[in-house]
Amino acid sequence: MSTLAGHGPSAQSASGYRAGRTLPLRVELVRQFKRRRTLIMGGILAALPFVLLVAFAIGGDPGGRNARVTLMDTATASGANFAAVNLFVSAGFLLVIPVALFCGDTVASEASWSSLRYLLAAPVPRARLLWSKLAVGLGLSLAAMVLLPVVALAVGTAAYGWGPLEIPTGGALEPGTAAQRLAVVVAYLFVSQLVTAGLAFWLSTKTDAPLGAVGGAVGLTIVGNVLDAVTALGDWRDFLPAHWQFAWADAVQPHPEWSGMIQGTAVSVTYALVLFALAFRGFARKDVVS
Repeated sequence: MSTLAGHGPSAQSASGYRAGRTLPLRVELVRQFKRRRTLIMGGILAALPFVLLVAFAIGGDPGGRNARVTLMDTATASGANFAAVNLFVSAGFLLVIPVALFCGDTVASEASWSSLRYLLAAPVPRARLLWSKLAVGLGLSLAAMVLLPVVALAVGTAAYGWGPLEIPTGGALEPGTAAQRLAVVVAYLFVSQLVTAGLAFWLSTKTDAPLGAVGGAVGLTIVGNVLDAVTALGDWRDFLPAHWQFAWADAVQPHPEWSGMIQGTAVSVTYALVLFALAFRGFARKDVVS
């Protein structure tokens, strides 16, 4: 079925055919945005700030029982603090799920519906199809990461007021500065999740089971977190993307430190580029029968 790549003579000579115009991004974006899993995931992320708001209301002052003040203890100080806490509690696992879902479900779902071969026979070139799928998957992943802090900032501001971001170690960031730093945090979280996106996308080109691609990416990400907890690995942990996933905390300090984020970005981008390249290379040679 490799001839389904859309590079046959008839495709090249067809009047009006332009490979770059097949499967426009806006069409793929609308298709993916209307899917139930997209709406459900968006609802879950938007609901998290309200869940935490209720939890803090029931539990009272989060900092009243601890001698050592942490970011969690300052959650009710302002809307900016509440948004930072939402990112902190979701960065380790919750934000992994939409990335794995949007990037892992995209190609495998077409195969499971037996529509992938018809897309390629349209003819949509294989590279064009993957680029469209990947761009939309990454776009939805970024939107999910932006949605959470935006909703949290709005909910936190309504509940606790608009004010500076109080830092557990002392000091505070003015609201304007805090908003800029939170934007940097979201950008770094997105970059750090590119490894999960690469894993999910690569697996999506290897299987006809969307759940296998999504679950495999989440599972391998968890394995990375477990390995990072093994202190016996020593400096080898520096090569694990999970080792740098909370380096963004250095950005919400009075004097930010960027070295950890720079190292984390380099590691994540390197892994992601390799995984994306494997996905494109493998799919270009794959016999598509679904």
